[in-house]
Amino acid sequence: MRPVLFLLLLIPLAVHAADLPGIPGFIDEMVAKHRFKRDELETVFARAQHRPDVIEAISRPATIKPWVEYRAAFVNPQRVRLGLEFWHKYRKTLRRAEKQYGVPQEIIVALIGVETIYGRNAGSYRVLDALTTLAFDYPRRAVFFRSELENYLLLAREQQFDLLATRGSYAGAMGIPQFMPGSYRNYAVDFNHNGKVDLMREDRDAIGSVANYLQGYGWVRGAPVAARAQVSNEACPGAIGAGRTLAGWAVDGILPEGKYPPEMEARLLDFTVEDGKEFWLAFENFKVITLYNNSDFYAMSVLQLAEELKAARR
Repeated sequence: MRPVLFLLLLIPLAVHAADLPGIPGFIDEMVAKHRFKRDELETVFARAQHRPDVIEAISRPATIKPWVEYRAAFVNPQRVRLGLEFWHKYRKTLRRAEKQYGVPQEIIVALIGVETIYGRNAGSYRVLDALTTLAFDYPRRAVFFRSELENYLLLAREQQFDLLATRGSYAGAMGIPQFMPGSYRNYAVDFNHNGKVDLMREDRDAIGSVANYLQGYGWVRGAPVAARAQVSNEACPGAIGAGRTLAGWAVDGILPEGKYPPEMEARLLDFTVEDGKEFWLAFENFKVITLYNNSDFYAMSVLQLAEELKAARR
């Protein structure tokens, strides 16, 4: 056997997804509920690929790197430099988004930087393949991904996407801000006022949509995200992740750096850094960022990149 042929045989090939259990019933539902044409959906799913690598990717633990390594991947000179360029280029749009939605400009810029390096890394998986695989071969979250597949079909019809060409993350997130189809339909906005919502190519739409999403999930205008905490004694393990008012934390000698109302609710977090532990008190707006991506590491990366961008822009 020739070496090249042998190597090709070792590569796991994607297979057609049309025979996955559940697809015929899903097509029935889309036809009855949304008046799709059956033959068109059958053609689409006949061309969808089942991707075992998607299952493998989504099954990995969400946070496998220590905080220092995780932070370095997202809070680094490249993202600061590109973020400053992005901020300068779209400064008027960012000011407008902050005024309209109440989300600080640096948070919007940082979040887009963490997600896709300002559109440079928006994903290489066909969204149809990813969502079909997860909807019908990932039981743990099948209900969620079935809903996202439904939203993707509707979105493609509404926005005239090419179902077979649109690419995104292994979870089906799309575009400059990596919106899932349901979020795209609910929170994406035409922020450049050209009559079309386009998160794939239009940075201005991405800016407005990120701000609209965060506001929609409860962003508190003018409120802080998190504050470094002074801990008089090593916090007991049971306190990490717990929520109390700042007055309640003060009883145990845990104080935020800076002045904040004592009735503010906060969650105590710790991050292992090179010289020990770093403690933070995370407020409601920190929680809102985790609703974009459910990870304290993620939200802290967004916050710290935002802080570096703001400091560098002064």
